[in-house]
Amino acid sequence: MEKSVYHSTLKKMHDSGVNKAYSHGWASGVLGNPQLEEQRITDAYTAGYEDGENGVLDGYSQWIEQ
Repeated sequence: MEKSVYHSTLKKMHDSGVNKAYSHGWASGVLGNPQLEEQRITDAYTAGYEDGENGVLDGYSQWIEQ
């Protein structure tokens, strides 16, 4: 993934008020980082990680916090 796409997607997530665990998971998945320890993983993190691994750029919309 291009740097500019990576950064602009994270900015969109941040500006929309997405769950922080989701965005952390997404960034980790995109970069190929290992997942967090089992006790620190949440549903939002897992969804973000999987979307990041698969290059999904708009999956965060369901994780926007009110």
